[in-house]
Amino acid sequence: LNKLLFRNIFLIDKNYISKVISEYNLIERYRVKKIYPKQVNIEIEPTKYIAEIKGSKHFLVGSNGKLITYQYTGESLPLFFGQFNSEKFLEFKESIEKSKFKFRDFKSIFFYFSNRWDIQTTDGILVKLPKQDLTKALSIAYKIIKDDQFKNNKVIDLRIFNQVIMKNEE
Repeated sequence: LNKLLFRNIFLIDKNYISKVISEYNLIERYRVKKIYPKQVNIEIEPTKYIAEIKGSKHFLVGSNGKLITYQYTGESLPLFFGQFNSEKFLEFKESIEKSKFKFRDFKSIFFYFSNRWDIQTTDGILVKLPKQDLTKALSIAYKIIKDDQFKNNKVIDLRIFNQVIMKNEE
């Protein structure tokens, strides 16, 4: 944005500013406001880190669905496995936000080529989720996990419509 310094505020294009800012993966939201006669105010909200990808390259996944070059955060983030797809990840994130789960409840997140998700909780419970009705499935899984009657279950399989398959600890 340095090339905008000392330019006439009437000639500054807000769309250009937006284009430049949106290239940075660390930014969740921003707001550009011209304050006449000579000031442009840009408010920036940084993204939150919600997952980590380890492999040949190490990345963090932001809540904006973008990959960020890894830097130590000190946070315990779930590990993401599979081919990262920003659009699918944002859909998954939206389902998590509608459920009672939080990303900090997960140890691992698995994404399969079939567009299906599995999660492993920090308690070591593997939840196999269906392709459809993710929010409903997450709600069912949460209820099962919180119910003391099912405390020995280590696998909750919700992939088949109208069925819950559970595997006990052996």
